[in-house]
Amino acid sequence: MHLHGKPNEKQAEFFRSTARFTAYGGSRGGGKSWALRRKLILLCLRYPGIHCLIIRRTLFELSQNHVTPLLSELGRSVSYSAGEHIFRFKNGSRIDLGYLSCESDTLRYQGQEYDIIAIDEATQLTEYAFGALKGCLRGVGKYPRRMYLTCNPGGVGHAWVKRLFIDRDFREGERPEDYKFIRASVWDNKVLTERDPEYVHNLESLPEKLRAAWLDGRWDLFEGQFFPEFSRERHVIKPCFIEGGRYFAAFDYGFDRFALLICALSGGIMYVTREFCMSGLTLTRAGEELSRICLEERAKGHDITYAAASPDLWNRRQDTGYSGFEIISRVSGVPSLIRADNRRIPGWRALRERLSDKLYIFAGCDELISSMESLLCDKHMAEDAAGEPHEVTHAPEALRYAVMSRVSEAPTVTRVRDGGLIGY
Repeated sequence: MHLHGKPNEKQAEFFRSTARFTAYGGSRGGGKSWALRRKLILLCLRYPGIHCLIIRRTLFELSQNHVTPLLSELGRSVSYSAGEHIFRFKNGSRIDLGYLSCESDTLRYQGQEYDIIAIDEATQLTEYAFGALKGCLRGVGKYPRRMYLTCNPGGVGHAWVKRLFIDRDFREGERPEDYKFIRASVWDNKVLTERDPEYVHNLESLPEKLRAAWLDGRWDLFEGQFFPEFSRERHVIKPCFIEGGRYFAAFDYGFDRFALLICALSGGIMYVTREFCMSGLTLTRAGEELSRICLEERAKGHDITYAAASPDLWNRRQDTGYSGFEIISRVSGVPSLIRADNRRIPGWRALRERLSDKLYIFAGCDELISSMESLLCDKHMAEDAAGEPHEVTHAPEALRYAVMSRVSEAPTVTRVRDGGLIGY
């Protein structure tokens, strides 16, 4: 078999990577798909019997981007089964091709084992799909077990790819040494720029946000971003003393994620000074964390006057007969809870108004900052945020509750007495 083509410097770096998870991405035109295919071919030739998988979002994309090029590159030296979408090498190695157009498509990979998994355009897949594929990375043969990803900014998977490979914000069980990112640039791909010099010009002529993502490979600004006006340079500041600050809290509760923000208002400007985000908390445990943090803030001289929460917390739960509000309020040290105004579009509008020059976030509120960058527009209602990827919605929802609790400078704070609400 004679393989044509020579890798550029970044593609060669991609070939040399031995990290368990390697992402190769950034701007369009970096030669990512070719590098992905060539890497798997080289692995199949080096390790007889190795089992590889290439994933794209749709079958059409799979055919156009990989089946046709592989048939051209491999010729008759490798057999291809169109019905099974499998390339079989004479030494027993194979490359399977699959697609994941929706979450239910992950079911076809349950119980499957692959030594190498390659995800082309990983930002088009959800973190759930990525996790399901990670579960297939196993086997008993003496082969390397790795995942290779190509990616561009934007898409439903933008947040998790950015978290793991750009921000390197790892969670429990994720080892930093397992993750490597190689930045691709169209200028690295001399073959493309020489054969099609207009390609770069076309990227340069795109609208600002799309150009920033596709040409510059910027992960903090992309088409479909719900808060394009948000920027770390403008809105994120070093923690500081807030003169005359009036402190309060806001949170979005879910068993999958409890997102709590501590905020302060001073001179008409709102500051988010602290965040606490954790998964798997019962209502009681969430109340205990809220109490602990409020006590810590009080020790600093910050009296948390109330906590705004979604109105659904006041609904009675079938399993206990009590509302989430009642369960959390039982915890000693919890501040007065108020029903947040959770109207979505007015809330997002109010938050955008704050972003003009009336909202700052302390450095260290990493989940809120990352989520503000990654939140997507709803496909059917431009003024609303998308519900997916769900993991980036919690902290912005809490911020929306915080903003709506201060739409007037002197909101009515409510306490509970005998199951009823009274003002104070």
